[in-house]
Amino acid sequence: MKFGVTAKLFLAIFATCMLVVITMHWGVRLSFERGFIDYIKRTNSQRIALLDNALTEQYQLHGNWGFLRNNERFVYQLLRSFEQNPDEGRNYPPHGLRTQIWVVDGEMHKLVGPDGPLPDEGPRLPITVNDEVVGWVMSTPVERLTREADISFDQQQQRTSWLIVALAGLLAAAVAWLTARGLLAPVKRLVKGTHQLAAGNFSARVMADSQDELGRLASDFNQLAVSLEKNDAMRREFMADISHELRTPLAILRGELEALQDGVRKPTADSLSSLQGEVLILTKLVDDLHQLSLSDSGALAYRKSRVDVIHLLQIAVAACRERFSLKGLDISLSLPEQALIFGDPDRLTQLFHNLLENSLRYTDPPGRLVVSGLIQGESLTLRWQDSAPGVAESQLSQIFERFYRAEGSRNRSSGGSGLGLPICQNIVEAHGGNLTAAHSTLGGLQIAVVLPLDSRAARIL
Repeated sequence: MKFGVTAKLFLAIFATCMLVVITMHWGVRLSFERGFIDYIKRTNSQRIALLDNALTEQYQLHGNWGFLRNNERFVYQLLRSFEQNPDEGRNYPPHGLRTQIWVVDGEMHKLVGPDGPLPDEGPRLPITVNDEVVGWVMSTPVERLTREADISFDQQQQRTSWLIVALAGLLAAAVAWLTARGLLAPVKRLVKGTHQLAAGNFSARVMADSQDELGRLASDFNQLAVSLEKNDAMRREFMADISHELRTPLAILRGELEALQDGVRKPTADSLSSLQGEVLILTKLVDDLHQLSLSDSGALAYRKSRVDVIHLLQIAVAACRERFSLKGLDISLSLPEQALIFGDPDRLTQLFHNLLENSLRYTDPPGRLVVSGLIQGESLTLRWQDSAPGVAESQLSQIFERFYRAEGSRNRSSGGSGLGLPICQNIVEAHGGNLTAAHSTLGGLQIAVVLPLDSRAARIL
């Protein structure tokens, strides 16, 4: 038979409670019995001592034991007087637990006491008159009385103890059941939510109604569900974007090839150049996708060394300056003389080319691009600021998403593949820096690259 987690937790709590209750019960019982025996010993010794003193006085008055022989009533009256005397008869055990008492003369002949032989063990005191032992007062051993006699008081205490154990067991069962259900309720909700996530329902959420570990676990589960839902949506969008990006050049290639096959177009240099252009677009898109996938998975190779990033940036700007000039754009630099970082020269060059390409595509002529650099503490901040057109405030947080282009037409001639900035972001993060976007003071877009200098980069990497 298989038990659920609730049943197992209930049994564990209930068994622990019952073990504690029963252990306490037996501990209290042993403590009670031992203490009870000591109590009877002490009070019995007091009673015998008082009886011994009283009989000594009576013997001195009468001169013999004639007043006591077969007169048990007299002894009982003495004992009762001890119990009623607040000064001498205090702290006696209940009447039903009195030990048996014998009074004998000097020759060990029984004067008062139960029938049967005299006890060989147990407390006894001599009755001495004029330095002569004229009798003895003795009683049964307390241990034998407690062990063998059916004491009503002790039985009553046992019945009460077991009743308390039974009531404590019922209370423990109720508390254990409620505790088990209360503790496992959020766990069951998490299990149900996990099953929904495993089934592909990423909109599943669980209620986080506490601030303890289970509440934080529920909050983490909800955050995980949000991330999975977002990633699933991004995956669907990514597949749709890839199909869209590939469909356009493939459609153009197909159309032009069919035109060549049907003889509508002649295989001239212009038609072949057009086909070559579409192939280059597809090649660039596939290369960008490959680079992005490698950087996302951490498999993109980085060969880092001590490098002057300002020198790399100047080379990249010099290589693009003619293209900017042909489009009617001006490039101006405001950079420090040198900035050494621990990085990969090839990846940093790719970063700078992508950022320059982004400004080249999106800046309307006549326009300008200002690239500035500032060293602050242990970091270098590079800013790309271009002129109009700019982007809306809501688009600033989206331009680093894959296949996103600020212009709405998704025209490849002006918008590119939409993978350049995501690749740039991965390269910057791989160098321990960060990449942000803001509005440019020139009316366009500002891209800020923050890279750690050599000492900081060496610690991070």
